[in-house]
Amino acid sequence: MPDKVFTVGAAKADITPEVGTLLYGYVPDSVSTSVHDGLELTAVAFAEGEEKALLISLSVGDIQTELAQTLRKLAGDAAGIRYENVVIAATHTHSAPNVSGMEGWGDVDHKYIDEILIPALCSASKRAAENMRPAEIAVGVVHSEIGINRRQQLKNGFIQLGQNPWGCFDPFMTLLSIRGEDDKKGIVNIIHYGCHGTAAGNNREITRDWIGVMTDRLQRETGVPTTFFNGALGDVGPRLTNGQTTGDISHVEELGGAAASDALRVYRSLGVYKKGTLKVIRADVSIPRKPLPPIEVLQAQIARFTEPDKAINIDRLEYAHLRSALDEYEAGCPPYEEKYTFDQTIISIGDIAIVPFPFEIFSEISLRLREYSPYAYTLSVSNANGYSAYLPSQDQIVRGGYEVGCFRYSGAHPLVDNADQILIEENLKLLEKAYTE
Repeated sequence: MPDKVFTVGAAKADITPEVGTLLYGYVPDSVSTSVHDGLELTAVAFAEGEEKALLISLSVGDIQTELAQTLRKLAGDAAGIRYENVVIAATHTHSAPNVSGMEGWGDVDHKYIDEILIPALCSASKRAAENMRPAEIAVGVVHSEIGINRRQQLKNGFIQLGQNPWGCFDPFMTLLSIRGEDDKKGIVNIIHYGCHGTAAGNNREITRDWIGVMTDRLQRETGVPTTFFNGALGDVGPRLTNGQTTGDISHVEELGGAAASDALRVYRSLGVYKKGTLKVIRADVSIPRKPLPPIEVLQAQIARFTEPDKAINIDRLEYAHLRSALDEYEAGCPPYEEKYTFDQTIISIGDIAIVPFPFEIFSEISLRLREYSPYAYTLSVSNANGYSAYLPSQDQIVRGGYEVGCFRYSGAHPLVDNADQILIEENLKLLEKAYTE
């Protein structure tokens, strides 16, 4: 019987909206006035024998969970790959249309999804599958300080969005370079790093943020299509020269140039190209939820909102959380939903494991998972196959702050405080089982 052949194909599509589209960022009424750089969708198809997988990167902020499942099915159908083997992730630029629909940040842009995103998704997925050819892969890793912990602690202990030089961040930029086994020509470069795409701030230009500058430069220098998957970005912002976590388009270009230098550095230090192997690990992962607090506590908290219709962002999210909890009491619902469950799809490529999460996970989660994983390279991907807000490490919950607020107010029944440990343990079980089989 002949050996199974590892094949890879990639395709890109433009998903830039019309100028005048609302941007998903800090307020729900940011109207775009120009295009700084176009938005992209990249599909990478893998196969080895009967096993197939599809990895998709979108230049958007977050992907609503229900929408993500729809997109996975459409992409899988177009590529001839079962939908459970599709991983679709957002790069998390804050300068793209709203496909998140998170309470307090505006409604999903269905016109954009139907007229631009879905046609591009199906086209790129189909072309990626059709373009598959025998491939080999090399990996490189460098230390990069493009990101910095953004949970700035003030003198009085208050946590605000800024720059925290003492805080945790994942400093490793990883590059997967995939080329044809026979002709040695590049198929795709995949850059992995964890950092918010907020260098542009609450801008009005459509842009992929610093990520776009970096991927464009590596693509130009190598002549190989280049894409990006965002890692543990929950508590990591761009390391901007203004000392803040947001800036303007000039900061996008400045930080993007620095990121491009790091990407080129890792490309020039790639390891040996090797034949790949493919394995897809699928399972349900569950995290316990908290029960509802006493109704008297909820009533006292919601009374603080005298004009809830005017609330936006985190205030609106908190109000929606309290309202949902009270609605459950009033409807006589059971005490609480015991667990939050999502379908996990880990793509293993030789000694590389790509682990998606439907959260903005904190950087320590990525570092801990990588430390204990049996794989040589374990790449956590945030905002993948759905979106359920932030997932902080337990040690940060006591400090509060914006991200912790989003975690606490996510639905009527937020996750337990040690959700990070449970998430790591559940995924390590899957990684260890797959590695030894």
